[in-house]
Amino acid sequence: MSQSPLRLYVDSIFTSPYAMSVFVTLREKGLAFDLVPLDLEAAQHQTADFARLSVTQRVPTLVEGDFALSESSAITEYLDEAYPETAVYPVDPRQRARARQVQAWLRSDLLPIRQERSTLVVFCGQQMPPLSPVAEAAARRLISGAQTLLAGDPAHLFGEWSIADVDLALMLNRLILNGDNVPADLVAYARRQWLRPSVQAWVNQPRPVL
Repeated sequence: MSQSPLRLYVDSIFTSPYAMSVFVTLREKGLAFDLVPLDLEAAQHQTADFARLSVTQRVPTLVEGDFALSESSAITEYLDEAYPETAVYPVDPRQRARARQVQAWLRSDLLPIRQERSTLVVFCGQQMPPLSPVAEAAARRLISGAQTLLAGDPAHLFGEWSIADVDLALMLNRLILNGDNVPADLVAYARRQWLRPSVQAWVNQPRPVL
Protein backbone atom coordinates (compact mmCIF):
# COMPACT_ATOMS: atom_id res chain seq x y z
CA MET A 1 0.00 0.00 0.00
CA SER A 2 1.25 3.48 -0.80
CA GLN A 3 1.79 6.12 1.84
CA SER A 4 -0.96 8.45 0.66
CA PRO A 5 -2.15 10.86 3.36
CA LEU A 6 -5.74 9.91 2.49
CA ARG A 7 -7.53 6.56 2.88
CA LEU A 8 -11.05 5.92 1.66
CA TYR A 9 -12.96 2.95 3.04
CA VAL A 10 -15.62 1.66 0.64
CA ASP A 11 -17.72 -1.47 0.14
CA SER A 12 -15.80 -4.36 -1.38
CA ILE A 13 -18.20 -4.79 -4.33
CA PHE A 14 -18.14 -1.07 -5.18
CA THR A 15 -21.90 -0.55 -5.30
CA SER A 16 -22.36 2.11 -2.60
CA PRO A 17 -23.63 5.31 -4.25
CA TYR A 18 -22.27 7.28 -1.32
CA ALA A 19 -18.79 5.76 -1.58
CA MET A 20 -18.93 6.55 -5.29
CA SER A 21 -19.70 10.20 -4.56
CA VAL A 22 -16.58 10.56 -2.39
CA PHE A 23 -14.41 8.52 -4.78
CA VAL A 24 -15.43 10.80 -7.67
CA THR A 25 -14.72 13.88 -5.56
CA LEU A 26 -11.21 12.66 -4.78
CA ARG A 27 -10.56 11.84 -8.43
CA GLU A 28 -11.90 15.18 -9.65
CA LYS A 29 -9.59 16.96 -7.22
CA GLY A 30 -6.61 14.92 -8.35
CA LEU A 31 -5.87 13.78 -4.80
CA ALA A 32 -3.86 10.64 -4.17
CA PHE A 33 -5.64 8.20 -1.89
CA ASP A 34 -5.59 4.58 -0.84
CA LEU A 35 -8.81 2.68 -1.48
CA VAL A 36 -9.65 0.23 1.30
CA PRO A 37 -12.54 -2.14 0.48
CA LEU A 38 -14.53 -3.66 3.36
CA ASP A 39 -16.69 -6.76 3.03
CA LEU A 40 -19.98 -5.53 4.48
CA GLU A 41 -21.61 -8.96 4.29
CA ALA A 42 -18.80 -10.27 6.50
CA ALA A 43 -19.42 -7.30 8.86
CA GLN A 44 -15.92 -5.89 8.44
CA HIS A 45 -17.44 -2.45 9.06
CA GLN A 46 -18.47 -3.59 12.54
CA THR A 47 -15.05 -4.58 13.80
CA ALA A 48 -13.56 -2.80 16.79
CA ASP A 49 -10.73 -1.38 14.67
CA PHE A 50 -13.13 0.20 12.16
CA ALA A 51 -15.45 1.42 14.92
CA ARG A 52 -12.54 3.43 16.30
CA LEU A 53 -12.27 5.17 12.91
CA SER A 54 -15.93 5.55 12.00
CA VAL A 55 -18.38 6.75 14.62
CA THR A 56 -21.24 5.56 12.37
CA GLN A 57 -19.47 2.29 11.36
CA ARG A 58 -20.44 2.92 7.76
CA VAL A 59 -18.79 3.40 4.41
CA PRO A 60 -17.60 5.64 3.03
CA THR A 61 -15.19 6.74 5.73
CA LEU A 62 -12.27 9.02 4.91
CA VAL A 63 -9.11 8.98 7.02
CA GLU A 64 -6.51 11.73 6.84
CA GLY A 65 -3.77 11.26 9.39
CA ASP A 66 -5.48 11.18 12.79
CA PHE A 67 -8.71 12.67 11.38
CA ALA A 68 -11.54 10.38 10.30
CA LEU A 69 -14.90 11.36 8.85
CA SER A 70 -17.97 9.39 7.78
CA GLU A 71 -21.14 10.25 5.84
CA SER A 72 -20.59 11.07 2.19
CA SER A 73 -21.91 14.62 1.94
CA ALA A 74 -19.95 15.61 5.06
CA ILE A 75 -16.81 14.16 3.44
CA THR A 76 -17.30 15.86 0.07
CA GLU A 77 -17.99 19.21 1.75
CA TYR A 78 -14.87 18.80 3.90
CA LEU A 79 -12.73 17.93 0.88
CA ASP A 80 -14.02 20.98 -0.99
CA GLU A 81 -13.03 23.24 1.89
CA ALA A 82 -9.71 21.54 2.69
CA TYR A 83 -8.61 21.20 -0.96
CA PRO A 84 -10.25 24.16 -2.72
CA GLU A 85 -8.07 24.26 -5.84
CA THR A 86 -10.60 22.22 -7.85
CA ALA A 87 -14.15 22.79 -6.66
CA VAL A 88 -16.80 20.08 -6.71
CA TYR A 89 -19.52 22.41 -5.40
CA PRO A 90 -20.68 25.68 -6.99
CA VAL A 91 -18.75 28.74 -5.82
CA ASP A 92 -21.87 30.92 -5.56
CA PRO A 93 -23.33 30.46 -2.04
CA ARG A 94 -26.92 30.10 -3.25
CA GLN A 95 -26.05 27.60 -5.96
CA ARG A 96 -23.83 25.75 -3.49
CA ALA A 97 -26.77 25.55 -1.09
CA ARG A 98 -28.94 24.20 -3.89
CA ALA A 99 -26.37 21.54 -4.71
CA ARG A 100 -26.43 20.47 -1.06
CA GLN A 101 -30.23 20.53 -1.20
CA VAL A 102 -30.16 18.07 -4.11
CA GLN A 103 -27.80 15.78 -2.20
CA ALA A 104 -29.92 15.92 0.96
CA TRP A 105 -33.09 15.19 -1.04
CA LEU A 106 -31.58 12.17 -2.79
CA ARG A 107 -30.29 10.76 0.50
CA SER A 108 -33.39 11.36 2.64
CA ASP A 109 -36.31 10.86 0.23
CA LEU A 110 -37.25 8.44 -2.58
CA LEU A 111 -36.68 5.38 -0.39
CA PRO A 112 -38.99 3.13 -2.48
CA ILE A 113 -36.71 3.67 -5.50
CA ARG A 114 -33.66 2.71 -3.48
CA GLN A 115 -35.48 -0.37 -2.16
CA GLU A 116 -36.78 -1.60 -5.52
CA ARG A 117 -33.88 -0.46 -7.72
CA SER A 118 -30.74 -1.31 -5.80
CA THR A 119 -27.39 -0.18 -7.16
CA LEU A 120 -26.85 -3.78 -8.30
CA VAL A 121 -29.05 -2.62 -11.20
CA VAL A 122 -26.64 0.24 -11.90
CA PHE A 123 -23.30 -1.50 -11.46
CA CYS A 124 -23.96 -5.22 -11.94
CA GLY A 125 -26.72 -5.32 -14.53
CA GLN A 126 -29.36 -6.80 -12.24
CA GLN A 127 -32.89 -6.54 -13.60
CA MET A 128 -35.82 -5.97 -11.26
CA PRO A 129 -39.60 -6.44 -11.68
CA PRO A 130 -41.93 -3.49 -12.35
CA LEU A 131 -42.13 -0.78 -9.71
CA SER A 132 -44.79 -1.01 -7.04
CA PRO A 133 -47.35 1.82 -6.91
CA VAL A 134 -45.48 3.52 -4.07
CA ALA A 135 -42.19 3.30 -5.97
CA GLU A 136 -43.89 4.59 -9.12
CA ALA A 137 -45.02 7.61 -7.12
CA ALA A 138 -41.45 8.15 -5.92
CA ALA A 139 -40.19 7.84 -9.50
CA ARG A 140 -42.66 10.51 -10.59
CA ARG A 141 -41.36 12.80 -7.82
CA LEU A 142 -37.78 12.16 -8.90
CA ILE A 143 -38.52 12.85 -12.56
CA SER A 144 -40.55 15.96 -11.79
CA GLY A 145 -37.85 17.34 -9.50
CA ALA A 146 -35.07 16.55 -11.97
CA GLN A 147 -36.95 18.22 -14.83
CA THR A 148 -37.51 21.31 -12.71
CA LEU A 149 -33.83 21.46 -11.79
CA LEU A 150 -32.76 20.88 -15.41
CA ALA A 151 -35.29 23.17 -17.10
CA GLY A 152 -33.85 24.36 -20.41
CA ASP A 153 -31.73 21.20 -20.76
CA PRO A 154 -28.42 22.52 -19.35
CA ALA A 155 -25.38 20.27 -19.41
CA HIS A 156 -25.18 20.39 -15.60
CA LEU A 157 -27.40 21.35 -12.69
CA PHE A 158 -25.74 24.61 -11.68
CA GLY A 159 -23.79 25.87 -14.68
CA GLU A 160 -20.50 24.12 -14.04
CA TRP A 161 -20.37 20.44 -13.13
CA SER A 162 -20.74 19.62 -9.44
CA ILE A 163 -20.80 16.45 -7.38
CA ALA A 164 -24.59 16.83 -7.12
CA ASP A 165 -24.74 15.96 -10.84
CA VAL A 166 -23.22 12.55 -10.13
CA ASP A 167 -25.63 11.89 -7.28
CA LEU A 168 -28.65 12.85 -9.39
CA ALA A 169 -27.45 10.85 -12.39
CA LEU A 170 -26.98 7.78 -10.23
CA MET A 171 -30.52 8.01 -8.87
CA LEU A 172 -31.89 8.40 -12.39
CA ASN A 173 -29.80 5.46 -13.58
CA ARG A 174 -31.48 3.20 -11.04
CA LEU A 175 -34.52 3.56 -13.29
CA ILE A 176 -32.87 4.06 -16.69
CA LEU A 177 -30.60 1.01 -16.51
CA ASN A 178 -33.49 -1.19 -15.45
CA GLY A 179 -35.45 -0.11 -18.53
CA ASP A 180 -38.02 1.94 -16.63
CA ASN A 181 -39.68 4.85 -18.40
CA VAL A 182 -37.60 8.02 -18.00
CA PRO A 183 -37.91 11.08 -20.29
CA ALA A 184 -35.28 11.27 -23.04
CA ASP A 185 -33.83 14.56 -21.80
CA LEU A 186 -33.08 13.03 -18.41
CA VAL A 187 -31.62 9.90 -20.02
CA ALA A 188 -29.27 12.11 -22.04
CA TYR A 189 -28.31 14.08 -18.93
CA ALA A 190 -27.52 10.92 -16.95
CA ARG A 191 -25.44 9.53 -19.81
CA ARG A 192 -23.39 12.75 -19.99
CA GLN A 193 -22.57 12.52 -16.29
CA TRP A 194 -21.71 8.83 -16.59
CA LEU A 195 -19.05 9.54 -19.23
CA ARG A 196 -16.88 11.64 -16.91
CA PRO A 197 -13.51 9.88 -16.40
CA SER A 198 -13.85 10.09 -12.61
CA VAL A 199 -17.24 8.36 -12.80
CA GLN A 200 -15.99 5.74 -15.24
CA ALA A 201 -13.13 4.96 -12.85
CA TRP A 202 -15.74 3.86 -10.29
CA VAL A 203 -18.05 2.18 -12.81
CA ASN A 204 -15.13 0.05 -14.04
CA GLN A 205 -14.08 -1.27 -10.63
CA PRO A 206 -14.08 -5.11 -10.51
CA ARG A 207 -17.32 -6.63 -9.23
CA PRO A 208 -18.64 -10.15 -8.73
CA VAL A 209 -20.83 -11.61 -11.46
CA LEU A 210 -24.42 -11.95 -10.29
